[in-house]
Amino acid sequence: MRTERAKMAAGEWYCCLDAELEALRTTARAAVYQHNSLPPEDRGAIAPKLKQLLNAENAIVEAPFHCAYGINIALGDQVYLNAGCTILDCARVTIGDQCMLGPNVQIYCAEHHHDPIKRSVEGLERALPVRIAKRAWIGGGAIILAGVTIGEGAVVGAGSVVTRDVAPGEVVVGNPARPIQRQG
Repeated sequence: MRTERAKMAAGEWYCCLDAELEALRTTARAAVYQHNSLPPEDRGAIAPKLKQLLNAENAIVEAPFHCAYGINIALGDQVYLNAGCTILDCARVTIGDQCMLGPNVQIYCAEHHHDPIKRSVEGLERALPVRIAKRAWIGGGAIILAGVTIGEGAVVGAGSVVTRDVAPGEVVVGNPARPIQRQG
């Protein structure tokens, strides 16, 4: 029988109330707490526990920061996450080289079951990956939903809610985010 963690990784319905998943979230909370609590001169670009959890080599993560698991986040070279970034990484979140995320950007991989009993009593959800290609810019307060891919060099305007893929080089704004027409 497959574990809830294996189901989560496969994008299937899984129980988020599972003990193994709770243990992983507890580890992430400890790393996030250290990152958010250390003085900047002691934290550096990323606090030690969070750097290890994210396996991030050359990225800057401003405090405060929050993630669900951390182990599902892949940060490319020279990635910058501004203050207040939240990544609910129930699935893989890949942020490519030289991407910049403004303050309070939120990335949500989980989709909760629509049936209220399955959602609240059984804890069923599924997770879909989010991919942000290199040199993309995500404006402050933007929300990126499960399963979205943002193409290389794309721009997501501040406060936008991204519900579908964004093509490379495209600029999107609004709720839901839509392409804007560039002026000549």
